[in-house]
Amino acid sequence: MKVRPQTNRDRRWKPGVDWKSLVVLIAMLALVGCQGVSASKQTTPNGSLSLSGSTVAFGNVTVGTSKTLTATATNNGTAAVTVSSAVSSASQFSLTQPALPLTVAVGQNVTLSMTFTPSAAGSVTGNLTISSDASDSPVTVSLSGNGVTGGPGTLAPTQSSLGFGSVQVGNNQSLPETVTNTGGSSATISQDTITGTGFSVSGLTPPVTLSSGQSVTFNIIFTPASAGSASGNLAIASNASNPTLNISLSGTGTAAGQLTVSPTTLAFGSVVVGTSANLPATLSATGASVTVSSINLSSSEFTLSGISAPATITPGNNVQVSVTFTPQATGAASGTASFVSDASNSPTVLSLGGTGTAPPVYSVLLKWTASSSSNISGYNMYRGPAASGPFTQINTSLISGTTYTDNSVTDGQTYYYEATAVDTSEQESAKSTPAAQAVIPAP
Repeated sequence: MKVRPQTNRDRRWKPGVDWKSLVVLIAMLALVGCQGVSASKQTTPNGSLSLSGSTVAFGNVTVGTSKTLTATATNNGTAAVTVSSAVSSASQFSLTQPALPLTVAVGQNVTLSMTFTPSAAGSVTGNLTISSDASDSPVTVSLSGNGVTGGPGTLAPTQSSLGFGSVQVGNNQSLPETVTNTGGSSATISQDTITGTGFSVSGLTPPVTLSSGQSVTFNIIFTPASAGSASGNLAIASNASNPTLNISLSGTGTAAGQLTVSPTTLAFGSVVVGTSANLPATLSATGASVTVSSINLSSSEFTLSGISAPATITPGNNVQVSVTFTPQATGAASGTASFVSDASNSPTVLSLGGTGTAPPVYSVLLKWTASSSSNISGYNMYRGPAASGPFTQINTSLISGTTYTDNSVTDGQTYYYEATAVDTSEQESAKSTPAAQAVIPAP
């Protein structure tokens, strides 16, 4: 009998076991298990913690003091979240509220109070790492702040009181004011409140943050609504060491004056086109001084002299003005001179009127006594610029009668005339003497 050496397969199975049948049995059991068992996937609820802001900036904080800012954490998950710790990477930052550990229910908000306490001057940055059992743990907040030395911010005005003096009703006066932060850290103006009738502020729009040594300049305006003294106050609220800065205000409203013009109408009548006529008028102030700021003429045919704006007229000191009418065309002309001022009856109006007429056309009618000679056939007429001549004949043909009209004269000139007689033999007599004078009026 031969003995066959055992193989690895022979050593795996005991004698008497059919390994092929065993494989079949295992496959059947696997099939039965698959058919008789149904698999299902289960979801585990998870919490999720989110922050309203991932960056918190504290700005300037005086060394040795603290500043606290807040952020909001919200559980947006499907299960409660337990916050176990909040660790800062810089010792100057810390979470002061709430106390940990803390459980945040689904949908619940929690306010996180973070404090910056600088130990030295300079910029500080860090992170606050918040750990929890939320699915997105940890969450991180970036922190920054700047430590500054010196005392707290302090606001100081250039002038602690402003006096506007006398201001006429209807006018206003503006005075500048400057507020400076004289402290060692920043200060923020949060509100400005002004009291007193007629006072207002321009150029200051809170919030305004002033670093150490920085200033803000603005204007305070006084506009009196009635005559009499007025007082008020400007209160500036801030987070400075002096949280309310007061600036007192005062002023007096004075009654407005009235401006009159006399006469109220200037009628120039007829004026030849191209020439001018002048008429006077008087400006007077009553009640209070009046300042004329501008003078407006509605027509270029009228001009005004004697006053230049701006001009102040005091009661009792009248101002004489002159209006000139220079018509540019024939026909009626009208206009106004409006005096704009701070008077209660501004503008004060002076009415103007006149008529432009055409320049006159003059002629000289000359008459003489007929010559006693029997053989006179006509006459010649001579004209000169002076009695001594020289004389020039102005008729082009012999004048048969004893009259002659000279139509070639010029306005404003003076002429001299002499006549001669001519007989039938065309002999001309000596010139008549003395020469006749004719003065032509100016236009």
